[in-house]
Amino acid sequence: DSTTRKERHLSGCELDRLQRPSLLITDAYNAQYQQARRRARDEKLMTNILQTVRNNGNVLIAADTAGRMLELAHMLDQLWKNKESGLMAYSLALLNNVSYNVVEFAKSQIEWMSDKLTKAFEGARNNPFQFKHIQLCHTLADVYKLPAGPKVVLASTPDLESGFTRDLFIQWASNANNSIILTTRTSPGTLAMELVENYAPGRQIELDVRRRVELEGAELEEYLRTQGEKINPLIAKPEPEEESSSESEDDIEMSVITGKHDIVVRPEGRHHSGFFKSNKRHHVMFPYHEEKIKYDEYGEIINLDDYRIADMNNTEFPPEEQNKENVKKEEPGIGIEQQANGAMDTDVQLLEKPTKLINQRKTIEVNAQIQRIDFEGRSDGESMLKILSQLRPRRVIVVHGTEEGTQVVAKHCEQNVGARVFTPQKGEIIDVTTEIHIYQVRLTEGLVSQLQFQKGKDAEVAWVDGRLGMRLKAIDAPPTAMDVTVEQDAAMQEGKTLTLETLEEDEIPVHNSVLINELKLSDFKQILLRNNINSEFSGGVLWCTNGTLALRRVDAGKVAMEGCLSEEYYKIRELLYEQYAIV
Repeated sequence: DSTTRKERHLSGCELDRLQRPSLLITDAYNAQYQQARRRARDEKLMTNILQTVRNNGNVLIAADTAGRMLELAHMLDQLWKNKESGLMAYSLALLNNVSYNVVEFAKSQIEWMSDKLTKAFEGARNNPFQFKHIQLCHTLADVYKLPAGPKVVLASTPDLESGFTRDLFIQWASNANNSIILTTRTSPGTLAMELVENYAPGRQIELDVRRRVELEGAELEEYLRTQGEKINPLIAKPEPEEESSSESEDDIEMSVITGKHDIVVRPEGRHHSGFFKSNKRHHVMFPYHEEKIKYDEYGEIINLDDYRIADMNNTEFPPEEQNKENVKKEEPGIGIEQQANGAMDTDVQLLEKPTKLINQRKTIEVNAQIQRIDFEGRSDGESMLKILSQLRPRRVIVVHGTEEGTQVVAKHCEQNVGARVFTPQKGEIIDVTTEIHIYQVRLTEGLVSQLQFQKGKDAEVAWVDGRLGMRLKAIDAPPTAMDVTVEQDAAMQEGKTLTLETLEEDEIPVHNSVLINELKLSDFKQILLRNNINSEFSGGVLWCTNGTLALRRVDAGKVAMEGCLSEEYYKIRELLYEQYAIV
């Protein structure tokens, strides 16, 4: 996907800088689609939001997680900054599982975005993604905590098949004051596509509503028993030959010291006697018992009690309070402990409880407004065909599109680009390789002496007409390598080489002149200025001699000259010819 249009946070794709590609793979998804103008699109979104919130309704904008979401979030935050819009009285939220991470990453990627955002950041040191009016939410509970009243929520995913958009759609679809805005064209068969194609107020649809509930009763006991069986095998039994002797010695020593306190007590009635003289200085150090670490084939056995999370106090702040974007000020008259207790998220539990997923078939009456406003960021059909004409690829592979759209792109490439077009079906294997043989050819002295070289930038070029022949390698003419050898002919291996012989004067074919250069009108304007010829740009056309002569770039490397025949006309044409190597 690509686009040449400039947007708020991204610049357009500049494909004219690319050299002519040998193979281009493109899609035909938007070949027959014409986009609305950017201003009309933004006004449509603004009007829908204002009408909905002033009608005491909520707005759900379905978008992706991080791509087009940033474009929408930046635009809406700018709208909320405008006091004349009156939108500051309503809540604006960004809802997805990684909303905080998406915004933080966007803040660190400003240098890769549009020039307007980069200059604003370098000048005022104001990060455009430091949103002042957007509340970052990660769960539906965060949305419910927003101030009461109409709200605008940017949520994922765009097709309404899963995620927060589906949950909010189920809750808000029945209210006629609410509005559902779809920003992209989704795949056929999805809920979003079904709503756009077959929308009718009051229509009833059946949806699968999935939700998680905690396990209870016999299911909970079965779950705990299963988990216990998974944990118990982790306690490995020690190998008898390695630890039997050491454990038996430990048992004997520990059987002597069994008191509560770590005090060395000499057992009564136990006297040591032996042949050797005993040392009177007994128990000069505190006793130390070395615990034997148990392990299995996976390593040391983990004691789950060492990693068990204890219940936190009520004075601990929840993770939401650590979000710098949503820090709430302390309200007067309320204690710190009461504020912390009130801010605790009841849905987030420190110890995860076992749950199960249940699926219910539910009938929903769709009364909310359904609109699709294009924020895909793709090139439309007209722009795409224009890009193909500028690139002029030699071979084109068209994928990802309808049959009609694919035929439109293929026909355009064959007629206007002159490229070889491939339109493979899904799973089809095609061969787009080209076989090129390169040989080393010697130029004879007579042929080289007849060449007329023309200077072009850092090289000299000439047109060569000759007859290919075979000669022995031992010739007096010095070899002139035209290309690197890739394949050698059988005759060349026998002591012969390819040579280019001169033609008779009546055998030389006639050819059209070739102009070699990639001229830019901006550079030619400087050349005209050095020759005291006034010129100026207007609408991409270079006007000379008070607007009587026009130079316009028709195609890559081609310049068209229009105007009345005069002395200035021939002078400018001569200067134009001097910029090319003509062979």
